[in-house]
Amino acid sequence: MLQIIRAFVSVFVAIETLFAGIFGGVLVKKIEMPEIPEGEYGQYVDPFIGTGGIPWTCGMLSPAATVPFGSVRLGPDTCFLGGTYLVKTNTSDYYYEHGHIKGFSHSRLSGTGSEDYSNFRITPSIGNNGAKIMPYSHSMEEASAGYYAVYLPSVACLAEMTADIHTGIHRYTFFTNEDAHLYIDATSAAGNRKSQNAYAKYNKENGIISGGCLLWGNFASRYDGLPAYFAAVASKPVKSYEITDGGIDLNFGSLNNSNVEIKVGISYVSEENALLNLKSETEGLDFDGVRKNAAADWEDALSVIRINSDNNEIKTNFYTALYHSMIMPTDFTDVNGEYLGFDKKVHIAEGYTYRTDMSLWDTCRTTHPLYTLIRQDIQLDCLNSLVAMADQGAGVLPRWPQGAGYSGSMFGDNANIVVTESYLKGITDFDVESAYEAMKYSSENATNKSGRGWVELYNEYGYIPADAEGVRRTVAKTVEYSWEDGAIANLALALGKSEDAEYYGKKAMYYKNVFNPETKYFQARNADGSFVWNFSPYITSFYDAVMIKKFADAYCEGSARQWRWNALQDIDGMIELFGSDEYFVTELEDFMKDASLSRAALDPGHGFWVGNQHDIHTPYLFANAGRPDLTQKWVRWTLENRFSNDINGLDGNDDGGTLSAWYVFSAMGFYPLAGTDKYWLGSPNLSGAEVTLSNGNTLKITAINQNDKNVYVESVTLNGNALDGCYVTHEQLMEGGELVFRMSNKPAAN
Repeated sequence: MLQIIRAFVSVFVAIETLFAGIFGGVLVKKIEMPEIPEGEYGQYVDPFIGTGGIPWTCGMLSPAATVPFGSVRLGPDTCFLGGTYLVKTNTSDYYYEHGHIKGFSHSRLSGTGSEDYSNFRITPSIGNNGAKIMPYSHSMEEASAGYYAVYLPSVACLAEMTADIHTGIHRYTFFTNEDAHLYIDATSAAGNRKSQNAYAKYNKENGIISGGCLLWGNFASRYDGLPAYFAAVASKPVKSYEITDGGIDLNFGSLNNSNVEIKVGISYVSEENALLNLKSETEGLDFDGVRKNAAADWEDALSVIRINSDNNEIKTNFYTALYHSMIMPTDFTDVNGEYLGFDKKVHIAEGYTYRTDMSLWDTCRTTHPLYTLIRQDIQLDCLNSLVAMADQGAGVLPRWPQGAGYSGSMFGDNANIVVTESYLKGITDFDVESAYEAMKYSSENATNKSGRGWVELYNEYGYIPADAEGVRRTVAKTVEYSWEDGAIANLALALGKSEDAEYYGKKAMYYKNVFNPETKYFQARNADGSFVWNFSPYITSFYDAVMIKKFADAYCEGSARQWRWNALQDIDGMIELFGSDEYFVTELEDFMKDASLSRAALDPGHGFWVGNQHDIHTPYLFANAGRPDLTQKWVRWTLENRFSNDINGLDGNDDGGTLSAWYVFSAMGFYPLAGTDKYWLGSPNLSGAEVTLSNGNTLKITAINQNDKNVYVESVTLNGNALDGCYVTHEQLMEGGELVFRMSNKPAAN
């Protein structure tokens, strides 16, 4: 089956490559592409990393122009010849293997497995040809932080994009005397979808183009759609226009080898706010002025970590990863403070910026911990936003908030991890009591499209029985729920709620109820206590659709082997279940060795797969079993073999910066134990770094004798004091000073 799919995709990729070669080769008149300015840090950002590869295991990223944590992500929507998606490729609406562009839309999710946004697509055309898909070549395409450009030979047009938080700025230079057209499609949406209730209009008196729609993407359709609005102004007068069904065709006449700029403000509240956003962010600025500001915003954001390495590939991996970790969550607050809440009413964000698009099942593990270290302002915004979502929504914290609603994606209460970890790390200036009550409610009550499914069975049995009617992912949910109950227990303890801490501390141990002492795996279990017979640790859930028996239906996005290491609230207790540290280490190393032979493989297999979240932390577990040298070995192996400068430079979906943040942490030599105030110590691949911490202190990281051979840590000190255990705490790091790793080519004596 997988071979058939691979062959099918390969045929289309080959066709696309042929067309791209023709139009990018001898038949295309070349133009001189704009120069990319090289900032001190931005020069190492390559927005094309993670935009190609095997569709279902690629990074799902886009080179779209954006600013840190902005709302607008303006870039190309690509497609196969014919304009439709016969197979799912890249959910960001840009896939490097495509050879055609539909146009340029104003937002998209970053690195996720879901298609959404791609609103208000603009497509250039000439003469009376109308808006059509356009071939392009990567030889005439470029991108940097905050900028994208491509030459479109079929319409003799150089298209350039830049952005501010809520505003996308386009510049189209036409190398022809034919009339230049820009078609704004208010019906556009990600993938093959169409937005509903779309309209567009033109005000002859002031030249403002505006419109709106109800976005109906994969997530937005789950909560009855997301209203969206735009307002646009062009730098040159419109010669004529035609309003179509859900769009508007603007004719600027012959531009005689010159350009037209168009600014597009976006709002999810109103047309008026879209125009207000546009004016507030870009009034008095042309394309180059906005582009300069966007580049400066990225330089400022990236400069919080200043690394030292003589390897330019590592620099590119690092700063591109840092860049990708700062694309989402989305700023959903208009410049006047208004935002659309989960109750579909307009609210005012007082004292914070309301943010959405949080892939919490993923980002709770790496991305949010990164914000607690270097961007507590963003983390605090997220906490306040999550509380507002619960208050305006179903009374529970969302697990994947998108736009203005619960998407219901994934399972569990991963917001618990974010809330508890933040509070333990000293971020307390939010309504923690409301957050805590929402966490407790979800642990005890079934909710729709949020919180926990089958929670009544979980609470009754201490696990979710596999033979209950209609259940799936019983092991994965039991393991995750117990982790999230552990977070409630830790927060209760921090808040002085001792009875709750004891109660949820017991529920945090429910994960043990699905551990089979005979197989030494977390395994599906029936209501009578028996473990299911059809068990194989080597079959992943991805095969369920083609298997006669459901061997992996109890797991999510992986195999029993990949779910075997998932009790982060009780690591020592989990290791004890294996019988000995030695057996645990042996099994874990076998698991690591069974990683797929290549990065972003067609079939990631049943071994270590950093590209998905259930086993993303596993290299660090060796340290808990007394083998920090193996943590060091496998962290460095992962940094070297599972990240690259290629279009398939990630080992799976980036999921809102999750894999990227993994790289940032691990390259610096420490990694967060999600839901706690601890970081594992690892093995840096940098010679050094200076980190500007959220409190203004500076943490200097020095790796003495670091090179690609010296992957082992001989000793590590913080401000001259030896760190002998597995961890360093958040409080210790936030004091600043110097963290020194002394590296060696041999493991240190245990």
